[in-house]
Amino acid sequence: MHTSAPLPSLEAIRAPGRALRALRLGSGLVLAVYVTAHLCNHALGVFSIDTQEALLDVLRPIWQSAPGTTVLYTALILHPLLGLYALWRRQTLRMPAWERAQLALGLAVPLLLIPHVFGTRVSASIAGTETTYHAVVAGIFANPAAMIRQPVLVTIVWAHLCVGLHYWLRLRDGYRRSLRFIYPLAVMLPVLALFGFWGAGIELGEAAASGRAPPARKAPNPQAVALLEARQQQVGGTYVALLAIVLLGRGVRRRRSARGGAYRVHHADGRVITAPVGHTLLEALREAGIAHASVCGGRARCTTCRVRVDRGLRELPPPQPLELAALQRIHADSDVRLACQLRPVRNIRITPLMPPHVGASDAGSARMPGRERRVAVMFVDLRESSRLGEQRMPYDVFFILNRFFAELAEALRETGGYYSTFNGDGLMALYGTTTDVRRGCRDAMRGAIAIAERLAKMNAALAADLGEPLQAGISIHAGEAIVGTMGPPATPLLSALGDTVNVAARLEEETKQHRCVLVVSAACAEAGEVDLSAFPRHTSTVRGRSEPVTYYAIREPHLLAPALAQ
Repeated sequence: MHTSAPLPSLEAIRAPGRALRALRLGSGLVLAVYVTAHLCNHALGVFSIDTQEALLDVLRPIWQSAPGTTVLYTALILHPLLGLYALWRRQTLRMPAWERAQLALGLAVPLLLIPHVFGTRVSASIAGTETTYHAVVAGIFANPAAMIRQPVLVTIVWAHLCVGLHYWLRLRDGYRRSLRFIYPLAVMLPVLALFGFWGAGIELGEAAASGRAPPARKAPNPQAVALLEARQQQVGGTYVALLAIVLLGRGVRRRRSARGGAYRVHHADGRVITAPVGHTLLEALREAGIAHASVCGGRARCTTCRVRVDRGLRELPPPQPLELAALQRIHADSDVRLACQLRPVRNIRITPLMPPHVGASDAGSARMPGRERRVAVMFVDLRESSRLGEQRMPYDVFFILNRFFAELAEALRETGGYYSTFNGDGLMALYGTTTDVRRGCRDAMRGAIAIAERLAKMNAALAADLGEPLQAGISIHAGEAIVGTMGPPATPLLSALGDTVNVAARLEEETKQHRCVLVVSAACAEAGEVDLSAFPRHTSTVRGRSEPVTYYAIREPHLLAPALAQ
């Protein structure tokens, strides 16, 4: 290692990239609208070429107006240029297959699109040719190269568009539910467009054979045609030259960066890699051929590239706003960073927190592998819930239980608890998953007070229906537990495993023995720095544990308030 200082301005590297990505997306959406409308127009050729002309008469005033032309041509020039710039900014060309396909298709589009644009809109401006379907289709059918280029162009443009839209939308709510409607349309539209194009060509051929073809138009000026061809070659040559410059420039930059500072990454699987300072962690891992999750392609949207920094955390640049917002959204711990945004300047040791090949259903979720953490665990159990079923209709029982769990959930929300799991007439809640254990223990006690208060109000509101008031037993214990998400990929739940959870569950049974509402373990009181010496202290051996557990029996949770205030 021979680097001694962080990069001069990491935010200066990120901010332009975010703005340019927004411009690239905006220009891409403009082109997506135009291409979709254009293919819909082509598809009408399955009926007749006159039907195509009818829709073209509607679309022409929009796209050939001054605002429409300005927006369309700006997007048409800006999008490929921004694509070249995105290629330049990439530190490595190692990437997932979908990113590679998107990049390759995007680079190929201008090479195929330039002849088509010059043969239609630009030709109409310079050589005075017509842009009607009759004229354009006849011209393409008369040119063997254009006959090959046309279906290839439609296929590549539409594939590039669909891949881009899919990986932009797939993290959004409702998109996957809409796929059953969108997917058939995405497949059928280019097919119908090509059939419509062929149908229009066949119709023109039949009209010519029967003598019904429209009269031939005056041939364009040869000088105008020569000028058109020269301009087309210039634009095509300019694009090829820019692409070559970008690729050559990348090679030069790579050689220069190899002589600069570098950092080492000690991976959890034992591998050690070296990367130039300035490369993101994700780029470094990809360049080394280490598979790493990144659903959104490195845009800090999915958070699947998250890693835990086991060593070197203090030497890392702090998270910038984009990364910080994403980490806060999933309530990540302070040692969790996004590989796509993190640019180390010192050696680090990391542990990936997601499998390398996760799907979009995991993106943005709080799915985390289990790890040891000191937390407060609360168990709540409704007393004699079976009695409700003996005296009431099933839907009455469901109403009461749903009301009970709704009150518990609101009490947890108010006090910072996490509604982890429920089982019939009880639940487990976790405190301290996003705070230290001291705060978690104190919040758990506050949560017990809130639960008791809400249960009392519920009993008062439903006194006429209940007959006897509902009663609950609450236990709180604190200690080390394995905390992480479990369950189906689409609906993961944050939960905990270990001796701490088992003890908390067994302590809830002690509330029945002492006829109290709340039991708080001495370990929880000590971790929360709450003096509970005013309450009865007991020691017993709970089932499933050989060592005795000391706890406090509290008849009414509101009696905790003075101790918490101290």
